[in-house]
Order: sequence, then C-alpha cells, then structure tokens
Amino acid sequence: MIEKILTIKAQMKTIQAKQKSYVDKRRRDLEFDVGNHVWLMVMPMNGVCRFGVSGKLSPHYIGLFEILERVEILAYKLALPPQLSVVHNVFHVSMLRKYVLDPQHIIDYHTIEVRDDVSYEEMPVSILERREKVLRNRTIPFVKVQW
Repeated sequence: MIEKILTIKAQMKTIQAKQKSYVDKRRRDLEFDVGNHVWLMVMPMNGVCRFGVSGKLSPHYIGLFEILERVEILAYKLALPPQLSVVHNVFHVSMLRKYVLDPQHIIDYHTIEVRDDVSYEEMPVSILERREKVLRNRTIPFVKVQW
C-alpha cells in the first residue's frame, strides 16, 4: 500500500511539472517603471458600464495613463484623469498593458466639458446619410450621424 502511494505521488509530481511547463511558455512577468505609460483594461460585460464605456463594440483598453508609483509587487498606482476620479487608482498588473512608443501615434487630448454628475453632451459633426425603411404599415427613418 505504501509503495502504491509513493508511485502515485511520483506520478502526480511529474504531471504537475508537465502542466507547469505548459503554463510557463505563455506566462510573462510584467514590470513597469515609474513614469511609464500603460493602457488600462476595461472588461466588457452585458449591461455593465465600467469607466464610462459600455457595449459590445467598446474598446478593451482605455487611456494612456502614467504610472505614479509601485504599491506592491503586482500593484501600481496610476494617474487617472478627473473624469475617472470615482475609480480607485491602484490596479493589478494583469489589468495593465504596456504602451510601446510609436512616433506616428498622435494622442488627441481635446478637452471635454464634464458636468458635476460626470456626464457630458456630445454634439454631432454632420449627418452623413438619411434613408427610410418601409414596413407594411409604417416607415422608419434612419439617420447616420458623424460624432
């Protein structure tokens, strides 16, 4: 009985080592320095609006935020804009993605007038297309707007 237990333990150890080698191929240790810029992950979920972004076609990463300090081994404090002041500014390293500097990447920091309830008014730029869909007993107007 003791011999069977020892063989089972040895087999479990080899299986665990094999599984660890599979995981280690894809695992990478992320470390950021103070002053680096990172993207912040937004987890899209149905019916949930996180960081002011919701919907199926919403981006998975937002911003370009500067790292202020390293809080723990895997936690970083970010410099968030005033629009995200209600969000805690310490994030786990798995929520961050490194920003690779690209000279052609121009970040447009246009100012948005934000109200006290953290909302703003979007103004349409132009109307691109108008059409009407005719059903049996009514017509539905469609308007394509550039924001």
